[in-house]
Amino acid sequence: MNQERMDWIRERLQALAPRSVEVQDDSHLHAGHAGAQGGAGHFRLLVVSSRFAGLNRVARHRLVYDRLADLMPTHIHALAIQALTPEEHSASPH
Repeated sequence: MNQERMDWIRERLQALAPRSVEVQDDSHLHAGHAGAQGGAGHFRLLVVSSRFAGLNRVARHRLVYDRLADLMPTHIHALAIQALTPEEHSASPH
């Protein structure tokens, strides 16, 4: 079921015209956690988009959350977001 959720996340983030989107399901790390009991997942995102240029971290995260709002909290319980411009991504160690 989380593969379907990961696909939904990727689909909704296409509105940000990303150069790349990486979605990692970390739900297994939160087994027994109160938020996981209802079936909602924990995900880690790396989104690389020119739309983040000139925006601070909070504004970048807000753009991501706005695209995923309809999936929270029923399908997504928690997100760890890394939102970078293409330039920042190419400069970061991989």
